[in-house]
Amino acid sequence: MFKDCMKSFQNKVLTWYSKNKRDLPWRKTTDPYKILVSEVMLQQTQVDRVIPFFNQWLKEWPDVKSLAKADTHRLLELWSGLGYNNRALRLRKLCQFLVEKNNGEMPRQKDVLLSLPGIGPYTAGAVMAFAYNKEVAVVDTNIRRVFIHELKLDEDISNDELEKIALEVVPKGKSCIWYNALMDYGALFKTARKTGIESLSKQGKFEGSDRQLRGDIVKRLLQEKSLKRDSIVDDRAERVIKGMVRDGVIVVEKNIVSLP
Repeated sequence: MFKDCMKSFQNKVLTWYSKNKRDLPWRKTTDPYKILVSEVMLQQTQVDRVIPFFNQWLKEWPDVKSLAKADTHRLLELWSGLGYNNRALRLRKLCQFLVEKNNGEMPRQKDVLLSLPGIGPYTAGAVMAFAYNKEVAVVDTNIRRVFIHELKLDEDISNDELEKIALEVVPKGKSCIWYNALMDYGALFKTARKTGIESLSKQGKFEGSDRQLRGDIVKRLLQEKSLKRDSIVDDRAERVIKGMVRDGVIVVEKNIVSLP
């Protein structure tokens, strides 16, 4: 059905992108490590918010080997404000794995990327597309919305079906620019408000959330180094503390909470 209009769809999106593309720092590199950092930071975080964190992070840890040796306190300090602090710890763990098993080199095959700790199908596809310009399927919220709107697809279409379509419409040799174009086209032009196409999942409000409490605990620990467990006065404290311990963000010994 969409094959007849595939070329016009590609031209439409790429033409729009040539005039309206965002100037983003991770689009100025094909370093797979830097692409990976940007993708992890961008998970459930707005683009404008990520930019200064991304730039500062790379000044501190410009490559896999430097991040593998990162101090936990400094790691969480530079991540503080992005939310989901365990993402930073998972990134370091991944880099430690790569140093130990692959001389600090990022794999160039999607199946190998998928075998690494903390990397799922979307992130693996994004690294393959943006670092290696490989023709793979990359479907995020914005790309999903663009496909549904422009190709007249059912909103109930499965992610597997969308990935099949993504593979068919990606222009040969232009995977990197194509997916950047699709993302901007969806984020800036074919928005949820304009199209009426809702995201599959919506992030809850930050104010009063577990995410806010987790962030507050980390900020206090960065300043005070340790806290008495009962000083965290909140109805959700026990649940949040247990989750942070499980994620390796904090440790608790004899009612004292501290960073690892």
